[in-house]
Amino acid sequence: MVTVDALARPSETEVATGCPVPVEATPPESRLEMPVQSFRSWKASEGRKPAAPQAWRTPWLARVFVFGGAWALTAYGAWEMYHVVSVSRTTFLQYVLLVLFTVNFSWIALAFTSAILGFFALLFRLVKSPRAETLTRKTVVVMPIYNESTARTFAAVAAIRESIEATGLGAHFDYFIVSDTTNPDIWVAEERAFLALRQRLGADARIYYRHRPKNHHRKAGNIADFVTRWGGHYEHMVVLDADSLMTGTCIVRLAAAMEADPDAGIIQSLPLIINRNTFFARLQQFAARVYGPVIATGLAIWSGRDGNYWGHNAIIRTKAFADHCGLPDLKGKPPFGGHVLSHDFVEAALIRRAGWSVYMLPDLTGSYEESPPSLIDIATRDRRWCQGNLQHSRIIGAKGLKLSTRQHFATGMMAYLASPFWLMQLVVGILIVLQVNYARPEYFTEEFRLFPVWPRFDPERALNLFGLTMAILLAPKLFGLLLTLFDGKLRRACGGGIRLILSAVLEILFSAFFAPIMMVIQSGSVFQILVGRDTGWNPQRRDDGSIPFKDIVRRHRAHVLLGLVAGLSAFMIATSLFAWMSPTIVGLVLAIPLSWASGNLALGLWLKRRGLLMTPEEGDPPAIALRANALQAEFAQAGFDDADGLTVLHADPMLRATHEAMLPHAQPRRRGEIEPDRAVAQAKLIDAETIADAAIWLKPKERMVVLHDRALLGLLANLPQGPAHAGAEAPAR
Repeated sequence: MVTVDALARPSETEVATGCPVPVEATPPESRLEMPVQSFRSWKASEGRKPAAPQAWRTPWLARVFVFGGAWALTAYGAWEMYHVVSVSRTTFLQYVLLVLFTVNFSWIALAFTSAILGFFALLFRLVKSPRAETLTRKTVVVMPIYNESTARTFAAVAAIRESIEATGLGAHFDYFIVSDTTNPDIWVAEERAFLALRQRLGADARIYYRHRPKNHHRKAGNIADFVTRWGGHYEHMVVLDADSLMTGTCIVRLAAAMEADPDAGIIQSLPLIINRNTFFARLQQFAARVYGPVIATGLAIWSGRDGNYWGHNAIIRTKAFADHCGLPDLKGKPPFGGHVLSHDFVEAALIRRAGWSVYMLPDLTGSYEESPPSLIDIATRDRRWCQGNLQHSRIIGAKGLKLSTRQHFATGMMAYLASPFWLMQLVVGILIVLQVNYARPEYFTEEFRLFPVWPRFDPERALNLFGLTMAILLAPKLFGLLLTLFDGKLRRACGGGIRLILSAVLEILFSAFFAPIMMVIQSGSVFQILVGRDTGWNPQRRDDGSIPFKDIVRRHRAHVLLGLVAGLSAFMIATSLFAWMSPTIVGLVLAIPLSWASGNLALGLWLKRRGLLMTPEEGDPPAIALRANALQAEFAQAGFDDADGLTVLHADPMLRATHEAMLPHAQPRRRGEIEPDRAVAQAKLIDAETIADAAIWLKPKERMVVLHDRALLGLLANLPQGPAHAGAEAPAR
């Protein structure tokens, strides 16, 4: 077997000719038009008619149960809350509290009724995905990457390919790594990893790589660029994320389901979280494994063919995607204007509008992803997701969208608006208690009552309503726990009944501690977006490393201060208010140690050794995960991610020639137009006496210019090897 460092050894042809063998990094282009869609105009006649209308069954009964049940629960909760606050004359603040409670209660009521549907569907095994024996069409597996670890991503692609080949249907699949990387050293590392992988797998690897000079429109633009240039080769595409893993059986079954359903536009799998070891990540991993199927199954049933797309681990009909998913820019500046940030929801909406179905196979196994390792990491990701979901407020009213699609948009927005609504409800509750304790009573009102008017509550009804709210909130977790306990094999794989129950208690307890921190963080994100602050796009941290303690203190000191002020104020106002707010106060006051613990690898491993927060995939890791980890270790040993890109290109003429061959044709420059970064890079290369000088002097943007420019690469190649010039002052990189 050829190893990943085989690239360092020239082939016999290269030795004989002294020239590198050309590497076809991409197949010939087969272009598809991808017209930009309109959110303002759409005619029903523009949509296609179903090819198999007998298979289109709208789950009206399920929708009536989920939404009707949620509305009934909300009406009951609002009625009870009204009686809680209307013991005497109801004040303005009490009406505000009633409205906020009703909005928040409706959110958890909908999740509750959907979870009931999922619970009984799983209990009686009502959901079954189709099996696959043969394929006839061509599918491409596409992995978009952006400044990722090459050892991780290329190992994942290699493991996925091996798994698909093992099904005997590998000839129906190609693999495309589409890079938007902006870090010059990572770009060179990607090329080295790609060439090593091609060398390892041979001429018929069917693995391709493309680097895009400008990451226009980010991930959505990356996929669109692939579709418009090479999409014509493929009937379907399986879109991954940089942390995705999918077994060959899972991908083949997705492809077979797409072939069997001529009306399918997108079929989504349910990814499970694996490979996580920090405390916070293992909490998420456990929750996703035990509770996730209940929620996802309920969503899949009532959505039917009007489902949603989560941006990865799904199969898409390529031509339908090209025809209907060209995203327009929204008018105005970010955060609400500009390109569509959370593109996946919108792509599902547009392809469904055009008459293609979008649905999920929640029981399809073999689809995996990873999660952020700490509270701070998930907050960073959530900031971007928050902006993308709130941006959907500009799209939810688009012409021609299905009602269920609009519901998906509303659910996504409410996932982040819920935090400021809960915070507002908390603040209003405090103000009402202040009013009760310190406001001057009204002795002479319009009703001419003999007794003063105070804002009053019905304590018994309030306690009952609190119990109902908590029951509805925790019910989806209870459903997932019960299903796991009922399944003997799954129960044993999670550590046994006692450990499973202890793990669920641990997850619920710490979720309650983390909840107020996330509430304040998400409320701050919503506020920042409303005042016009753009989030940008930072690559997600995917390792198990901890965050420096000083950074944790800096990120959470405001939360601790808020918790102390709230706790002291509540205690001074009334001890009952302090007791009522204690879960929120404790979470905020302990924000720093909780955040530290969230990213702590030792704590996560300690719990793992004691069989807590266990998932079946931890006790018996999927074969594809083990293979990906082994390949990642091999790639990491090759050192691609640790090398200086310019130095590597300078030392390896064959790599440099291959890099140049993979560059797109240079765009002609108009005379008199000078690009500052290029001019500076050229001047530094001319002034450098050795490659070490150039490596020190060139800043990241200038390095990217050099890597894109064949003439500057020639200047780089002509520099002699040697130490940096003794008299040179190295500019900061």
